Amino acid sequence: MKNHLLIGAHTSAQGGAYRALLEGQSIGASTVQLFTANQKQWKAKPLTEEVIDLFHQTLETTGLQKITSHAGYLINPGCPNKENLQKSRDALEAEIERCLALDLSFLNFHPGAALTDSVEACLDRIVETLLGYQHLLIDDSLRLLLETTAGQGSCVGSSFEELAYILDRTKHVLPMGVCLDTCHAFAAGYDIRTTAGWKQTLDEFDRIIGLNHLHALHLNDSIHDLGSRKDRHAPLGEGKIGMDCFIFLVTSPRTRHLPMYLETPGGPPLWDKEIGMLKSFAQRGSS
Repeated sequence: MKNHLLIGAHTSAQGGAYRALLEGQSIGASTVQLFTANQKQWKAKPLTEEVIDLFHQTLETTGLQKITSHAGYLINPGCPNKENLQKSRDALEAEIERCLALDLSFLNFHPGAALTDSVEACLDRIVETLLGYQHLLIDDSLRLLLETTAGQGSCVGSSFEELAYILDRTKHVLPMGVCLDTCHAFAAGYDIRTTAGWKQTLDEFDRIIGLNHLHALHLNDSIHDLGSRKDRHAPLGEGKIGMDCFIFLVTSPRTRHLPMYLETPGGPPLWDKEIGMLKSFAQRGSS
């Protein structure tokens, strides 16, 4: 469909994964992101055939596309502690299996944190972790997306160079890509407040990573200033980034085709309003 935006939010799967799809439909979304399991626990119950079938049936009736899972927050694929590294690897493998069972398009995850080790050692462990999933990802039906980070603490993945380091060592054997979070990128020092700033940022992304590896966007304004390295989301247009950033994303030929997921703090009432607003920007921009 001409000018059709793939825009949604991180909706709630409480009561079953299918409920995230229904909540997406209720806010006018055309795509959603969800947790397939409790994001604050290591272990999760396997998905039953009933749960899987209900999800597929609901997906068909709602017509949503490009569904994304967000991996749990405990997972650190670059953890220097051997015990927690193994827990992370097991949890991410289980997440991949759930995504495959649900036929999701993307699995988005935070690259990891160096904690007590060097950034280089952390990046190498992330690569080693990901290469261990080749037996699961035998085609490109599910793509793993590295999420850009704000660079808080010892988290890696705030610079395009660090993401490129991981991608260059995995993309030849795994379906990989990047999900750019606007709040995180801004907090990491990328000035995306204006059209000129976005063009410069996308040019830099293309030079270092390649725009063909940008597969999704998280849309969030930022409570904190440029380069703050603090991850605090704000409603669109109510933070330090401003609305011009998001108008650009839904109108630029380089980004408007990408699935976009709101993670703003207001929940469904705000998401309904923001989705409507973004759709109106896109329509005006194409007229």
